[in-house]
Amino acid sequence: MAAAYLSSTPTFFPPTTTPTTSTFRTLLHFNPTLSPKHSFKTLCSRRPEYIPNHIPNPNYIRIFDTTLRDGEQSPGATMTTKEKLDIARQLAKLGVDIIEAGFPASSEADLEAVRLIAQEVGNGEHEHDYVPVICGLARCNKNDIDKAWEAVKYARFPRIHTFIATSEIHMKYKLKMSKEEVVEKARSMVAYARSLGCQDVEFSPEDAGRSDREFLYEILGEVIKAGATTLNIPDTVGYNWPREFGQLIADIKANTPGIDNVIISTHCQNDLGLSTANTLEGAYNGARQLEVTINGIGERAGNASLEEVVMTLKCKGELLGGLYTGINTKHIVMASKMVEEYSGLLVQPHKAIVGANAFAHESGIHQDGMLKNKSTYEIMSPEDIGLFRSNEAGLTLGKLSGRHALKAKLLELGYDIDGSELNDLFWRFKSVAEMKKVITDDDLIALVSDEVFQPKVIWKFGDVQVTCGTLGLSTATVKLIDVDGEEHISCSTGTGPVDAAYKAVDLIVKAPVTLLEYSMSAVTGGIDAIASTRVVIAAENDHTTTHASGEKITRTYSGTGASMDIVISSVRAYVGAMNKMLGLKKQQEDVRVEEAVKVNN
Repeated sequence: MAAAYLSSTPTFFPPTTTPTTSTFRTLLHFNPTLSPKHSFKTLCSRRPEYIPNHIPNPNYIRIFDTTLRDGEQSPGATMTTKEKLDIARQLAKLGVDIIEAGFPASSEADLEAVRLIAQEVGNGEHEHDYVPVICGLARCNKNDIDKAWEAVKYARFPRIHTFIATSEIHMKYKLKMSKEEVVEKARSMVAYARSLGCQDVEFSPEDAGRSDREFLYEILGEVIKAGATTLNIPDTVGYNWPREFGQLIADIKANTPGIDNVIISTHCQNDLGLSTANTLEGAYNGARQLEVTINGIGERAGNASLEEVVMTLKCKGELLGGLYTGINTKHIVMASKMVEEYSGLLVQPHKAIVGANAFAHESGIHQDGMLKNKSTYEIMSPEDIGLFRSNEAGLTLGKLSGRHALKAKLLELGYDIDGSELNDLFWRFKSVAEMKKVITDDDLIALVSDEVFQPKVIWKFGDVQVTCGTLGLSTATVKLIDVDGEEHISCSTGTGPVDAAYKAVDLIVKAPVTLLEYSMSAVTGGIDAIASTRVVIAAENDHTTTHASGEKITRTYSGTGASMDIVISSVRAYVGAMNKMLGLKKQQEDVRVEEAVKVNN
């Protein structure tokens, strides 16, 4: 299968070796403009026609991505509508079959975001008529289902995903409902969703992994009669282990009335670190839809990781009975970076497939094997997932480099950036290049994060000047520019330069927030390293019901910044988080105004 994704032969440069204790990276260079069209054709020619309750090819696995719904429930992962739309577009490039775009009943802003994704991504023109299904989550009540349908009905292929808990502990303590009441609620709400005109309804028995088997067969049989087209079997608390979960899927397939008329799906949480293994075991035992997230983000310990599940199927599909997906894997790296930047949830270096060390080889024995044959220690190539690095063997950027060189280097790193974004990034690059002799790949990635992956500007960073030390209070003067171009300047004192600068920002913005997290790291070694800062903030009285249980949780916002000056990096991150918070509040206010106008008319 690997060859199916390559439209031209890669050029391998002789690797640069250093002493055995240093890191060795495979050095590659691809012309990214050659591969997308042809690889996409090869891939999508194998994608079966979409029928809600049936897959014509029994070996095809539908990939259901819930990054924008379950993934956004991670603390600090709140995203703006623009960010969600960007990610949805990237998921469509990736070839995801179903995009769970959100939980429309949680807020008017979330409903509008899902609606926008349904309208734009759910009707986009793709080769071979591929259009992703756009799905909205709903609890088993009419209000949630109405909101979900209101949001997704604009898509070419809309889906409502409704759920209710079925484990004894959930029914007794959370729902306070009997088994009979739960069955009736599930049956009637699936039927209600179908009555709205939705031909594609997914049902999930929440906490199925701890539910009584016979009760599961009963409730699943009833929702099939009511019109469910997909049955999702969630290991909601990540409690099952692979053999146990695989047997659950097999038992449901063997004992549920009408199961041949629906698709079985899995949704595995990662509380015991077994989500990917459980998901694959589910597929081996008959599940044909797998619910995953980019980078494995999600509540608590996260979800099954899309990249891990998809690349396992690509590498081991034949051993799993010939199972395959419609994912165009060369877009994995860009999807991973985008989600990392927009969610603020950093990918650990040793993360499988997309971690910084995934294709790094430090051991001398490993380096020797790699020099002789890369297959000795790599079961997949970086280009399989869209990593086109050449580092020292390719372009070296400095203060004399131009826009074309910068754009070429960005393409090698997986970023396709044009227009005003490229222009803004170029001038940031030039300002750093004046102070650093050579700009490394990691420097450039940090600058892209700080300049491109930022929320809509409400306040733009202007200048900052600080005085600090042991002889008195730290002071800071900050200049911010509003959307109308007007400059605002404020001064403050603090326990240190960053604290003083943040208090000065607060005096300008006048939006009370609490700083929950602050972290900083050097992008590279050396005294001239770029500092990368991440902050997480929370506003007063800002809650959401994004959590599927309906429980109110505090909404948090993350921001990132990068600069060779640690105070500038810190202020950029803080202002970025502020912009995300203020942008979401403005969107909510705009929605309320629109609704009021509709009512008055």
